[in-house]
Amino acid sequence: MNLTANDIFSVKSTDEFNALALSIFKLQAQNCNIYREYIFHLGVDADEVSEIAGIPFLPISFFKSHSILSSTDPVEITFSSSGTTGMVQSSHHVTDVKLYEQSYLQAFAQFYGDITEYCFLALLPSYQQRAGSSLIYMVNDLIEKSRHPQSGYFLYNHDELLKALLDLKSKKQKTVLIGVTYALLDFIEQFEIDFPELIVMETGGMKGKRKEMVREELHEQLTKGFGVNAIHSEYGMTELLSQAYSLGEGIFNCPSWMQVLIRDTNDPLSLIENGRTGGINVIDLANLNSCSFIATQDLGRINPDHSFEVLGRFDNADIRGCNLLVQ
Repeated sequence: MNLTANDIFSVKSTDEFNALALSIFKLQAQNCNIYREYIFHLGVDADEVSEIAGIPFLPISFFKSHSILSSTDPVEITFSSSGTTGMVQSSHHVTDVKLYEQSYLQAFAQFYGDITEYCFLALLPSYQQRAGSSLIYMVNDLIEKSRHPQSGYFLYNHDELLKALLDLKSKKQKTVLIGVTYALLDFIEQFEIDFPELIVMETGGMKGKRKEMVREELHEQLTKGFGVNAIHSEYGMTELLSQAYSLGEGIFNCPSWMQVLIRDTNDPLSLIENGRTGGINVIDLANLNSCSFIATQDLGRINPDHSFEVLGRFDNADIRGCNLLVQ
């Protein structure tokens, strides 16, 4: 079966998503060596899996120790995770970077509309100062495709960022400011601005620069500092080629080719019903050439309307099953 980007990004219904997810599972169970071994060690027969609830999710930590590939095509780009010195980084080998590009461009359009209507500002010092960031790859492209002369990065030059924001506000220009959490806080400690139409999108993480804060406190400070009603967020990671977005209150929604499920923390191979807290499993159909079924180390819950919240991370990073393929 030859699946294309059009198959993935044209998904419109739950039935279409489920059918495509099962097709991709069968292909990856056959063609991804690590995933095939993992499924075998779990005692699961891929041919017998007939619904999403029966699909095993690969622990995300495997991206630190193995090459997760379902394609024999040459790797076009490798994205790597951030980490402190000495930490093992995750590596996501991507054989078709156009899948990633189509994923973030179509997702932005789905949640926010036409990118060419926006000025795109980025405050991402930690990401800019290292190689291999999938977030920087995306932001570079969004800046370029916005075609706005003031779109660009602001490393630590907060004076220039303030000047740009005030100018864009005066022009009533649609503007997105995407920033790593600690850098946004650094800015509002120096300056306050009242720009209600501004979309402030935090990417999470203090990167060891500040003490971690609960979301409510963080967003309260940021809404006051930027003069906005809500703080937006994106939920993505090195090991995925798709992102979910929150337009406020930490409530995330997925694009149509991505889905979040919640697993039981005591029985990681079992899913639990909406409303209960557990481990976040992600189905990312755009991960066609690696693995689309990832068990993350995040805790969360799904709401009745199928939106989800991220509530924290596992205290113990190891997820049961990770030791099955130690080499």
